[in-house]
Amino acid sequence: MARVYFHYSNSEGVCIDRRGTAVGNLAEVRDHAARVVQSLITAQGPEDWRDWTLHVSDDLNDEIFELPFSSMLGKLH
Repeated sequence: MARVYFHYSNSEGVCIDRRGTAVGNLAEVRDHAARVVQSLITAQGPEDWRDWTLHVSDDLNDEIFELPFSSMLGKLH
């Protein structure tokens, strides 16, 4: 199992994931990333998530991939 970090940012700042999440494979990482974005978008509040991006990194802080929140808007269940 690897530890992966899910940071998110926009042009005004960055929210750092300091705990990370243990994952077994890349498919698990992608599924978790989608759940993180969905949970933030659907949370109560005035935030406009269109210019936010989720940055998925490994424990060496190497980015694995990015997931723009805009790619998830309209796909929420």
